[in-house]
Amino acid sequence: MTGTIKDEFFARMDLLSPAEKKVARALLADYPSAGLKSAASLAKTAGTSTPTVLRLLSRLDIGTYPEFQERLRQELSGRGNSPVSRAEKSISSTPETALDRSLIARSEVVRTVLETVPPGEFDAAVKTIAASERIVISGGYFSRYIARILGLQLDQLQGGVTVAEEPLGRDAALYFGLDRNATAIVFDMRRYETTARKIVTLAKNRGARVLLITDEELSPAAEDADIVLPVRVDAAPFDTFVAVLALTESLVDATFRTIGEPALQRMREWEESVQISRTVRQEQASS
Repeated sequence: MTGTIKDEFFARMDLLSPAEKKVARALLADYPSAGLKSAASLAKTAGTSTPTVLRLLSRLDIGTYPEFQERLRQELSGRGNSPVSRAEKSISSTPETALDRSLIARSEVVRTVLETVPPGEFDAAVKTIAASERIVISGGYFSRYIARILGLQLDQLQGGVTVAEEPLGRDAALYFGLDRNATAIVFDMRRYETTARKIVTLAKNRGARVLLITDEELSPAAEDADIVLPVRVDAAPFDTFVAVLALTESLVDATFRTIGEPALQRMREWEESVQISRTVRQEQASS
């Protein structure tokens, strides 16, 4: 087996049982530190059992728990002393303007989406969205704005898409009719909101699948979600949403390609039906 343990988890996430996925998510949320604790501690963090942790290692052919921890320690040692690590530190010490620092930091956050989102989970999310007859999307204090973007764009690709502005208020009824052909998409970033956990429970009780988009530390709602896509949000003075937006646009792009011609036809209908007055430059108007 080659690559890191993280690589192995990413490559085979879609093969894991729901309980094993909880362990994998707990490890990835605090990698590799979570794995350097005891098996019982990792199980407690994941909300599962120690046998589930051991079954996961067996499924991935990683070996015993001590062997698993030894590999993690070797990864830490190798990264700390590698030429890449030293080069990264050298680059990070290069003087920059305030704009340079801000944009470089955010471009790096976008790049890390490839490191935090398992491809199998992303593919499962796209497949679920494309196959859903109804989709209800909700967000938190800030993430609601990205939820709206996702809703507006998906609505141009397929029917049955709505955004719950007040999911436990005036829009609660949107969840009442959910069933196994429906999906609830929930955005919940850190300083997690109790609303997200309640929405997940509400949707799951009606048989719907739940897609959670959250940060690396994982919303408590991840415990019951079917698919979890975590992204990095670290920035100052506020958390950054550039990775969340990049992931959202990637979901829309992949969903469009999955649905294919029906999505394109719906876009044509939107284009032909919706009238939007636009301002043009004088020279464009006279040409």
